[in-house]
Amino acid sequence: MSRRVVITGLGVCAPNGIGLEAFATSLQNGISGIRFQPKLAELNFGCQIAGEPLVPANMVNSYFTPLQLRGLNASGLVYGVIAGVDAWKDANLTIEHNKSPDWESGIIFGTGILGVDKFRESIHLIDNGDVRRLGSTSVVQTMASGISAYLGGILGCGNQVTTNSSACTTGTESILMGFERIATGKAERMLVGSCSDSGPYVWGGFDSLRILPRKFNDNPSKASRPMSATASGFVPGSGAGALVLESFESAKQRGAKIYAEVLGGAINSGGQRGGGSITAPNSEAVKRCIEDAICNSKILKSDIDTINGHLTATSKDATEIENWSAALERKGVDFPYINATKGTIGHCLAAAGSIECVASVLQFKNHYVYGNINSNDLHPDILDVIDAGRIPQKTLNHQPRILAKASFGFGDVNACVIFKAYNE
Repeated sequence: MSRRVVITGLGVCAPNGIGLEAFATSLQNGISGIRFQPKLAELNFGCQIAGEPLVPANMVNSYFTPLQLRGLNASGLVYGVIAGVDAWKDANLTIEHNKSPDWESGIIFGTGILGVDKFRESIHLIDNGDVRRLGSTSVVQTMASGISAYLGGILGCGNQVTTNSSACTTGTESILMGFERIATGKAERMLVGSCSDSGPYVWGGFDSLRILPRKFNDNPSKASRPMSATASGFVPGSGAGALVLESFESAKQRGAKIYAEVLGGAINSGGQRGGGSITAPNSEAVKRCIEDAICNSKILKSDIDTINGHLTATSKDATEIENWSAALERKGVDFPYINATKGTIGHCLAAAGSIECVASVLQFKNHYVYGNINSNDLHPDILDVIDAGRIPQKTLNHQPRILAKASFGFGDVNACVIFKAYNE
């Protein structure tokens, strides 16, 4: 028997807002978190802009112990801990100390790469023969599972504590992995999410591929243009998003607030066949992923009224819209409302799916479908498929009932999760 799974906590550390209130305000008003990065200009990057969370130094002190702060130089770890702890507290779950682990609570918190700046610092120390100066936290800051290990220790979770990694699909995948663990009775609560480091050592490879926009260095907020005819590449970003998933029975017993319900979803790969590659999705796999998510969630294709797409502001946006249309068998004015979070935060890589899932769920809470910025000049191939009115330019007062969120990552891997407005 599959148990109902609900969302009882949210946390976010995004380029356009740290914390739910700031993030929701930015989304509702189309406020961008993409900024000029002087360091990228100094290093002769073509694209000198990025979406990076602005974390005040004094904020970090309230999330880490003095020992953990010693030599801390892993931005993704900082973002992930902030988002994860905030989500836990938002769910009104306590953090107990000097007690047995919470055997019913676990963590699946993903990342693409962790502690790049710490790696660089460590390499220089080792090459200079100063290995003793690495410090006691260098290993946990640079191992991929460092983020789940940090959160597991802070929260005292005794169920599964692990890190997943599937490029841009990581965050959405983590939600489905946590969902399955609760639905099958292996846990009562799972903190799920993902994070991504900031900086030139993460973003440099993409700049070298020339897939980032280079003409907006003096106008950063206009650079990320999902679904636009003038889109010229994705803007790199970073941050973290986190959700507390919980069995319906546990949430009701605690009297917890419930943001939405997770109905199900699907994960697959295109096998880098049929037009798919290490960097591009196989359209057949994308459509199968959406269709399988709908089947797994036991809903009809016509039930979906809102979509939060992957939509990176590249030439693949039109293909993604075509895939959604084919999978749902809907087009024109019958197509659901669709929005793209990347217009305001850029492409946050491994953190993209989790931040965008937080954004998706906030729409249930606030009774709106937020608008798409920089997409006023919609790509003609998109307009051939769906009506322009289904791509709101400004935030709409609309209560989503069932929302589909998908992510498509490097390696030709896909994930689609289905959220539903909470109803007892």
